[in-house]
Amino acid sequence: MDKEAAVDAVVHDPLADGFPHSREGRVLFWLAVAFSVWQIAFAAHVINPSSQIARAVHVGFLLALGFPLLSLAKGYGPLGRSVAYLLAAGGVAVAAYQWIEYTPLLLRAGDPNTLDLVVGVVLLITVFTAAWMLMGPALPIIAGTFFAYAMFGQYLPSPLNHRGYAFEQVIEQMSFGTEGIYGIPTYVSATYIFLFILFGSFLEKAGMIKLFTDVSLGMVGHKMGGAAKVSVLSSGLMGTISGSGVANVVTTGQFTIPLMKRFGYRPAFAGGVEATSSMGGQIMPPVMGAVAFIMAETLGVDYVEVVKAALIPAILYFAGAFWMVHLEAGKRDLRGLAKSELPSPRKALKEGWYLLLPLAVLVYLLFSGYTPLFAGTVGLSLTGLLILGGSVALGLPNQVLRMIFWVVIALVAAAFFEIGIWAVLGAVAVLVAINAFNKGGRETLAICRDSLADGARTALPVGIACALVGVIIGVMTLTGAATTFGQFIVGVGKSSLFLSLILTMITCIVLGMGIPTIPNYIITSSIAGPALLDLGVPLIVSHMFVFYFGILADLTPPVALACFAAAPIAKESGLRISFEAIKVAAAGFVVPFMAVYTPALMLQDGGPLAAEIGYWPAVAYVIIKALLALALWGVAVIGWLGRPLALWERALAMVAGFTLIAALPLTDEIGFALVAGFGATLWLRRTRAAA
Repeated sequence: MDKEAAVDAVVHDPLADGFPHSREGRVLFWLAVAFSVWQIAFAAHVINPSSQIARAVHVGFLLALGFPLLSLAKGYGPLGRSVAYLLAAGGVAVAAYQWIEYTPLLLRAGDPNTLDLVVGVVLLITVFTAAWMLMGPALPIIAGTFFAYAMFGQYLPSPLNHRGYAFEQVIEQMSFGTEGIYGIPTYVSATYIFLFILFGSFLEKAGMIKLFTDVSLGMVGHKMGGAAKVSVLSSGLMGTISGSGVANVVTTGQFTIPLMKRFGYRPAFAGGVEATSSMGGQIMPPVMGAVAFIMAETLGVDYVEVVKAALIPAILYFAGAFWMVHLEAGKRDLRGLAKSELPSPRKALKEGWYLLLPLAVLVYLLFSGYTPLFAGTVGLSLTGLLILGGSVALGLPNQVLRMIFWVVIALVAAAFFEIGIWAVLGAVAVLVAINAFNKGGRETLAICRDSLADGARTALPVGIACALVGVIIGVMTLTGAATTFGQFIVGVGKSSLFLSLILTMITCIVLGMGIPTIPNYIITSSIAGPALLDLGVPLIVSHMFVFYFGILADLTPPVALACFAAAPIAKESGLRISFEAIKVAAAGFVVPFMAVYTPALMLQDGGPLAAEIGYWPAVAYVIIKALLALALWGVAVIGWLGRPLALWERALAMVAGFTLIAALPLTDEIGFALVAGFGATLWLRRTRAAA
């Protein structure tokens, strides 16, 4: 990572440099390890605190680790660090109070005493401050606006006002129970999200990034525009295990952006491709930036239903990005890399196939109906067994013993389903003991230890954001604020559904600026999702709609976090990268609108087309239509299709693509007619050129 990229990583993630090499840094490192061990023990039911206590301890760990680590990362002086440690102590004290006073707090619910209120205020101050230090002002300002609305909204004009709430009622709503800071977002952070972040951390340390990169290079590196296609493919694969689009940019982007520039892509386009591909990882099953689990929890549906809805749109998103880089490569005559210089994808898979096993088991369990928490625990356990077992297997003298060893490990893993977590914990303890007695084994133990610490560090922004988003959810639950906005959208939608979708899209992009994926989805789905549902949009489709445009907020000006993260690597303006990313990410803007009018695109029932021609024909029809629309958008934007296109030809392609998206009466017929006309003009010009 060059110096500029390192500085940018710190700007977008103050904790990007990891734990400082000092006494304080080592203490915080081991605190992070303890945090991860606590979360694993909770997920595996080794310890079974009540849900409220588990959430409070989770937030307490986040604050205890976050404040000191941030003060060191930002280079605060003695006073600043003292304040940070004081805030961390406040976070720990609040968690301890919630644990010790758990039963008394339940008994005096609705009638908090003075100490309860003091603790509640301390919790709010620490969570708001931690979020501001870690993520900047965007999310705290939005949450603070909602909090101010709960306190003073009764003074606003109708219909924005509410009946008014006492200070005690607001503090209790935000700081106690499960409707505020300790609401569903914190619960999901303390269970699914943390577990899957750890899962990704272990796989990355084990070499998953190298495997994905080598496979991507070997598969598409030699094709036309291969350098950019590697970016699209590797970022999409990284998205299967990563929970952050911006993190994807500063990891895979370090390799792909310089590679694209070296082979002739414009710096802005190279950065736009990487930003678009990295954010696309957030919509790629199975993990989907952990939003899939929150969506399933919020909607009360099986996880598999969420993945089913996301699958085709995710494929279309990356197909659209592939098409854009192919056209750009053709326009500029950018050839692929020499095949002799590229790694063999077969060799890469042969050497690292075992890394795919935990991911395959995870997907199998999720699709078999097991809970995400159970599937994540199994996946993480299997990853630990593979990493520790691989080191032991290398020390065995011959192939036969290695085969016997792996059979035993497989039997232990299978015993998880019959005996429970204790079988795996016993095997892990034995493997740890064996690894401790040889140098290679000790290096493996160090990798596992570092994975635990890095997982906890990576979880900090997500966990703190989830806690703060609880304030927004608590205010909307208390005041019914979402209903007011929903009534406005529904009122507009009665005259024009398309206009209400545009308003919702703008709302999601504005609210999503500068906010991580998970709180982004929680905010936008709480405010805009119910309004779309009232307009007849299917439940999952309405939530996917707001999720997609919340994701695209990281690509759209003026904030465009993913683009500004790519800027120093590409050595180009973040705004220029943002404009290129919008072009490449056409599918992200197109697919949600098409799915609203034809839910079959997300494999959901409903919509007039499915009723008219049948469900599966409707699915096939809308996929073909979406592919045509994306192809036409790419041709119009890049201005090339085998040859440079005239301005009027690009305009014709743009209009044809738009009519295929609109799904209004006769627009499909007009769209297909324009597609035929566009094809005819290309054929005529080619014929004349040949003559």
